[in-house]
Amino acid sequence: MGQGPRRDGRPPFRVTTPPPRLHAITNSTILDLPDLCQRAEWIGRSPLVALHARARDLPGRKLAGLAELMQRAARAAQARVFVNDRVDVALLVEAHGIHLPADGLSVSQARSLVGPGMWIGRSAHDADGAMRAADDGADYVFLGPIWETPSHPGRPGIGVQTIERTQPARIIAIGGVTADRVEQCVNAGAYGVAAISALWQADDPGSVAAAMLLLLGKG
Repeated sequence: MGQGPRRDGRPPFRVTTPPPRLHAITNSTILDLPDLCQRAEWIGRSPLVALHARARDLPGRKLAGLAELMQRAARAAQARVFVNDRVDVALLVEAHGIHLPADGLSVSQARSLVGPGMWIGRSAHDADGAMRAADDGADYVFLGPIWETPSHPGRPGIGVQTIERTQPARIIAIGGVTADRVEQCVNAGAYGVAAISALWQADDPGSVAAAMLLLLGKG
């Protein structure tokens, strides 16, 4: 990223601070919500929140449009916007972070493309994978699924005890995470949590996000 002002009016920055602790992830179901932008505004009321533009089958142009929607929703509260999988789209929209799949580019390869001005995260599905991602320079690691999820029926969760085996990696617990389960993740050593339906499909997404942040702040 260059040294001039960002398109959203914020000054450029280097990744010298820890990443957000609460990550709201989209999927194809979430994209169909008629009030998606409003829900993004409710969830993204804190700079400790990351709104993820994620849709694996979405063409690059539409993914960029989703990321820009997230940026508009996040602007007032300075929530952060991350793009999943697509480094080119993350650069195009001047996202705050890029999230890599477990089998995607290495963190060092991504860093060579995005420079020092983006957080880089990676997904991992076991303790060894999480530690490798951290050793490769990931700013945070999605570890999961911690619990079984509707999106992966029949796939057992790896359990919160797996988080305990990944220290000192900065772990974001994902998979079946609800507000009632955040404290378990924190107690196991998680830095943060990520959620899909527990946030986006809640009756009051803003209140759920606030409750999760409050619990994360106790860690």
